[in-house]
Amino acid sequence: MGNHRKALRTTAVGAVSATLIAGSALGLAPTAQAADAVRFVDITGDGGTVLKANVIMPAGADGAHRYPLLVLPTSWGLPQVEYLAQAQKLADSGYIVVSYNVRGFWQSGGEIEVAGPPDIADASKVIDWALANTPADSKHIGMAGVSYGAGISLIAAAHDKRIKAVASLSGWADLIDSIYSGRTQHVQAAGLLDGASLVTGRQSPELRQLFDNFYASNLSKEQEMIDWGKKRSAATYLDQLNKNGAAVMMANAWGDTIFPPNQYADFYEKLTGPKRLEFRPGDHATAELTGLFGLPNDVWTDTERWFDHYLKGEDNGIDREEPVQLKSRSTGGYEGYPDWKSVAATERKIALAGTTTIHTNVDSGADGGIVFLSSILDQVAQLPPMASIPLLPRRWAAVWQSEKYDTTQQIRGTAELHTTVTPTKESGTLVAYLYDVGPLGLGKLVSNAPYTFHGNTPGKPFGLDLDLFSTAYDVPAGHRLALVVDTVDPLYIEHNPSGAQLTFSSPANDPSYVSIPLRKQ
Repeated sequence: MGNHRKALRTTAVGAVSATLIAGSALGLAPTAQAADAVRFVDITGDGGTVLKANVIMPAGADGAHRYPLLVLPTSWGLPQVEYLAQAQKLADSGYIVVSYNVRGFWQSGGEIEVAGPPDIADASKVIDWALANTPADSKHIGMAGVSYGAGISLIAAAHDKRIKAVASLSGWADLIDSIYSGRTQHVQAAGLLDGASLVTGRQSPELRQLFDNFYASNLSKEQEMIDWGKKRSAATYLDQLNKNGAAVMMANAWGDTIFPPNQYADFYEKLTGPKRLEFRPGDHATAELTGLFGLPNDVWTDTERWFDHYLKGEDNGIDREEPVQLKSRSTGGYEGYPDWKSVAATERKIALAGTTTIHTNVDSGADGGIVFLSSILDQVAQLPPMASIPLLPRRWAAVWQSEKYDTTQQIRGTAELHTTVTPTKESGTLVAYLYDVGPLGLGKLVSNAPYTFHGNTPGKPFGLDLDLFSTAYDVPAGHRLALVVDTVDPLYIEHNPSGAQLTFSSPANDPSYVSIPLRKQ
């Protein structure tokens, strides 16, 4: 019952947050448009569902000239005016822009399909409508969106060959690896999505049941949930996307608590066409937010450059830049790399020696923070979640520390935990945290990740390999790194039976360690 109450509380937070964000977007709309530039239309989507949309065209556009087309599906829970500021800028530079409210939200018809087949069919219907009703060029079509719109755009590009370029901003490539990574429910993320959809949309019975099964940890429905998520993941359609050859730009935040960066980076590496990957500090959609208000914004600037090159053919140099662009959480400067695997030039292992046993069911004080709030604080003030490492109770937290570093350690990429775990029960959850520890023992969270197991034999050791969420963080000289493992975190649902214990060991023939990815010094 405790987990269910937690989910309900998080749902309320999500609902309020979504309403406030939506209200901000609506409040922005009157200043983001020229009075005669926006046309509000109804577009018939898949199965006759009416989609509420708006169209912005370049000044003086007529049938004598064809213009590249950009289609923008809205974010989860936001109205169709979400992109007006950016749409106006794009139209001013020569694009026809059609933004539409995805089915199930606000005034659009239907029920929420979570990027299911009807949503993907809708995207093609919107393109059909634009080609029939505007002077759009059928050979130069792009799609872009933030969050929900990002996921739909990626999947649509795999299904519709007419889409030549995509900008997927704060989206997902693997839905299950986003909110169920490590076989662990990301309950605050799910609660926010659930709450926002209850306020701004119409859940289908299937979606309602899925959320209920998710919160209840209904293992009998686990494979059904995974299959549902795969159908809604661009990773499932990777071969089709590569075959179609669309130019794909993806941007996300290091601290995205809804769609963590790992799943984007893994997907990016498998793309074979023109591609670009950008990571910045922040949480879900916060890196793009100022651009929605029409303010200068790096993500939207690069998005326009991406489309200018791949849809207009402009020689603006974006194709010659290093395709992986990272902004460190510590320095704020951009770094370019030829590919994701080059981000970490070397690896440095911290040995997790000895044998340590912890008790479960109690939050030790180490945790990943609060959805949105914690990563936003890190983004604007470099204040990630903190914990006093010496004061963490060793009954409930296992702690290992490195030596003090003589020089700055520039962590770039994905830290990897390898250890041996012996449980006293068949199920359990653990959460691993990597901290930057200062001289007084105060630890700043660098990364974390959860892991859950079911059906294990009590008393039988098993090997554990866990990737922590990717990041870019500089550990100052004179500081240490600490790996902390406990069993309770407000971000996740835990599966530890009452009285359970977990023992971590480092066998001589299979030593335990955490591998730290470091930038070339």
